[in-house]
Amino acid sequence: MNRHRFTRLITAALASVSLFTFGANAAKPARTVQAVSAKSLSSLNYSGKDVVTVSGNKPAFSKATKSKAHGPWQKYSNLDYLNRAHAANALLNKKLMPTAEREPLYVNPTGWHNKRISSGWLYNRCHLIGYQLTGQNNNLKNLITGTRQLNDPDMLKYENKVADYIKASGKHYIRYRVTPIWRGNELLARGVQMEAQSIGDNSVHFNVFIFNVEPGVKLNYKTGNSQVTNAKATKKAHKRAYVASSTKPRKKTARVKKARVIRHKRGTVSTAAHRVVGNRRSKIYHVMNGQNYHISSSNAVYFNSEAAARAAGYRKSLR
Repeated sequence: MNRHRFTRLITAALASVSLFTFGANAAKPARTVQAVSAKSLSSLNYSGKDVVTVSGNKPAFSKATKSKAHGPWQKYSNLDYLNRAHAANALLNKKLMPTAEREPLYVNPTGWHNKRISSGWLYNRCHLIGYQLTGQNNNLKNLITGTRQLNDPDMLKYENKVADYIKASGKHYIRYRVTPIWRGNELLARGVQMEAQSIGDNSVHFNVFIFNVEPGVKLNYKTGNSQVTNAKATKKAHKRAYVASSTKPRKKTARVKKARVIRHKRGTVSTAAHRVVGNRRSKIYHVMNGQNYHISSSNAVYFNSEAAARAAGYRKSLR
């Protein structure tokens, strides 16, 4: 009898230990970022993955907004009381795509505290709906402060998918939305949610969230200020991104001039022979260490000195 009682006591004790262990493990569930919902995005923290899928990668568009009955359109939310941009919506088609070369950006969205880091400028003025899709440029309702990594390559990769589909045929339409995700009263967005759905087929469809982060840099989302924590990580990350996006090998060409050519972005060029570049339209000139020194060559006027620029009626940029 005592033996049976002892056996029952041992069995009960083991069962209690098992339940305690299960409860302890259940209290710490693993977080699967690929299965996030749209409602949870503002509280989602970066854990090493730049892009995560939202709601099973299914965009959430109503049937009415996918209608082609009224042709292509674009709509931008009003700025809030902190001057922050919100959702940008469009039904994209080839008709909305710009034909003119993009002018330099000069408006500053919230959280704009830019600075140079080892890989270049930390921030870009990020279009919610890319310029190549609608031609919207200096529109504060379509701009946020985003890291270089957020803008290119992360957002650009998805924008190019959309652009390639639209360019393929004038009959192609895509319902598209980009929503900056803010946390509280912060002036720097935590990231952007990008949604797209091709109309009439499933060639292009995605619903993703991209974090507004930069390798080796600690961002203050309340203000947009930043602190470099690992310069090597920043440079290494952008080198990887550049190699991954390069599809054509570089061709070796003979050097014609000794003057050093500085190339910053596609479609822009300036030379060391001209230390000052002016914008023909705004009548503002920029020096080599200025943020907007590399402007569109079609709008550029080059000067050998600041004095020459002022004599021609140009004033110096404040940035």
